Amino acid sequence: MAIQRKSRAFKDISLSFSPHPVTKDLPVLLNERAIVRSVRNLVETIPTERFFNSLIGTDIRGSLFENFHASTVTVIEDQITETIRNFEPRVGEIGVEVNALMDNNTLDVKVLFEINGLDVPTQSFSFLLEPTR
Repeated sequence: MAIQRKSRAFKDISLSFSPHPVTKDLPVLLNERAIVRSVRNLVETIPTERFFNSLIGTDIRGSLFENFHASTVTVIEDQITETIRNFEPRVGEIGVEVNALMDNNTLDVKVLFEINGLDVPTQSFSFLLEPTR
């Protein structure tokens, strides 16, 4: 019977590409910071933006230029949840909260998720979606 590991370590490089002042190495993101950055990149990537896998990403920014309906919030929530489930296996439970700010013509989006294999609290990040002119 195989032993199943419960804890893992995750590592990724920072996309800032600014070298460490002393060692001149690229900065490294560890564990939950690496996964939060990965999830954020997935959500903010536009489909067809990645050359070798054009399915990665969400079209949430394209939804901003359509007439706003109550179903727009549901569509954005579903796109974010589906993208994270399909392309980030290190994430377990996912929650997306979208608040429509009609007066400002913006959407306030908060993404919450659990990390598989790490004993850390629920991770989250938030951002505003607003059409640019």
